Amino acid sequence: MKIGTLAGRTGTNVPTIRYYESVGLLPAAVRQEGGQRVYGDADVERLTFIRRCREFGFSIHQVRSLAALGRDQSRSCLELRDLAAAHLSDVRTRIRELDGLAKSLEAFVDNCDATCAGGAGPDCTIIDDLSKAPKRCGCDTGSVRS
Repeated sequence: MKIGTLAGRTGTNVPTIRYYESVGLLPAAVRQEGGQRVYGDADVERLTFIRRCREFGFSIHQVRSLAALGRDQSRSCLELRDLAAAHLSDVRTRIRELDGLAKSLEAFVDNCDATCAGGAGPDCTIIDDLSKAPKRCGCDTGSVRS
């Protein structure tokens, strides 16, 4: 199949397929006489795997590691589990950070609604709030206090 067909079957755009080839996630395609790439069912499966990994937020490096572990009979699935568990921990950390961000933004909006909504833009409390340095908790982690 040609690259456009592969793109359609996997929901991946053509430039992304070319990129995955260039970074070695997807093996370089066989070329026809005219230079067009030709793909098979194994490429559909591999690209679907890559796309799903990326949808779950795995980095290119992590996808490469997962793929390599999945092809190596001498490696334990515990290594795959450990990689996924580490990624899960990172995702949970980001969720906590995003929750803090959402609370801060909610406070900006609530403050605006209570004090200046409908007024002149330069007088908006959101501009004032964003212009102030965040309050720090005093600990070494640099966490922001809401």
